Amino acid sequence: SKLAALFEHPLYKIPIPEVTEKDKLFIVNPMEKFSLHSNESDEWVSSSKAETLLPTGKTAYDTYPTWLKFHIGINRYELYPRQDPLLPMLLRDLATQRIISSVQKSGGTQLKLIMTFPNYGQALFKPMKQTRDQETPIDFFYFSDFERHNAEIAAFHLDRILDFRRIPPVSGRLVNITKEIRDITTDKKLAKTFFISPVGNICFYGECSYYCSTEHALCGKPDQLEGSMAALLPDKTLAKRRSWRSPWRRSYHKSKKAEWELNPNYCAQVRETPPYDRGHRLLDLIDMTVLDFLMGNMDRHHYETFEKFGNDTFLLHLDNGRGFGTHSRDEPSILAPLQQCCSIKKSTYLRLQLLATQPYRLSDLLREALAADPLAPVLAEPHLRALDRRLGKVLAVVGYCLAR
Repeated sequence: SKLAALFEHPLYKIPIPEVTEKDKLFIVNPMEKFSLHSNESDEWVSSSKAETLLPTGKTAYDTYPTWLKFHIGINRYELYPRQDPLLPMLLRDLATQRIISSVQKSGGTQLKLIMTFPNYGQALFKPMKQTRDQETPIDFFYFSDFERHNAEIAAFHLDRILDFRRIPPVSGRLVNITKEIRDITTDKKLAKTFFISPVGNICFYGECSYYCSTEHALCGKPDQLEGSMAALLPDKTLAKRRSWRSPWRRSYHKSKKAEWELNPNYCAQVRETPPYDRGHRLLDLIDMTVLDFLMGNMDRHHYETFEKFGNDTFLLHLDNGRGFGTHSRDEPSILAPLQQCCSIKKSTYLRLQLLATQPYRLSDLLREALAADPLAPVLAEPHLRALDRRLGKVLAVVGYCLAR
């Protein structure tokens, strides 16, 4: 296994700083026992009745569902640990747990569903909109592109291979539209959009600002539909998140250009603007830039952080559905922050160099990681090969910066 060998490499053993109580997203008393409310709410409450849940010799923590352990494990430095025994269990839960509720997620440009499991865990479901080998049409603007379910799955594994670990776990899943969406939804607006196609397939389209119409309906075969299931982050009422507009955000206009596209010295003013004027925020943003270039994702207009940790924490790499749309061409403008600032973390650069060597090779590692997903093969081969080409281009930009 190239993947196992990679995670044993010294560059993947660099310790994070010691995690103190104030560095944890949640402070949990390990003696506190928890049980579920009986009134069908999704709250976990402290309960003396939970004594009955504890097998002899086990702690209260052992009784928590996997998703709650994932939430409790989040700290200032990482979303989940490198060698996390929870990860395979959480991915399995996302792929297999019984779905007891499906409702449409409000907001956003395209249709997404929030699905709830019997253990009160929740996942974000993005349905399949196009096949693996369909490329984004060359005349499409980036902001009108489809979101791809397989891009969400591949982005999670790529983020982990790069050792960023800033994307919540994602698994592929085959969902039954009839039993796991239509028959159990309490969302009246969503319920009104179901229909049976002329060939007898179950379809629906929901309500959203793009691609929610009968012409863009999502149809099963006859009711089986592929999608990505992403573990949800803790509710914002429990762990506030702050949304930051990216300084290299695109104009989202058909003809206007953004300032960074017109000013080659744009990075100089970013460096003087909080929060980029101190700490590692700019370097974290450049990490995200590298991830986006490798995926071909042009749609990174905002990013989020956990408010509790202030400026000194990682960026959450959420919403990656517009990655892996094209393999036949690369988008150099995505690398603008790296090119204009000529800065990159030493650890990131060393790992990128490692991933370009034959014993590891980025395409082989991602292929191996994705082979375990229920929807494998997740990416068409040309997308995997494009990763190696793009990695070479990232290293060339850093080489140019070093030469300067």
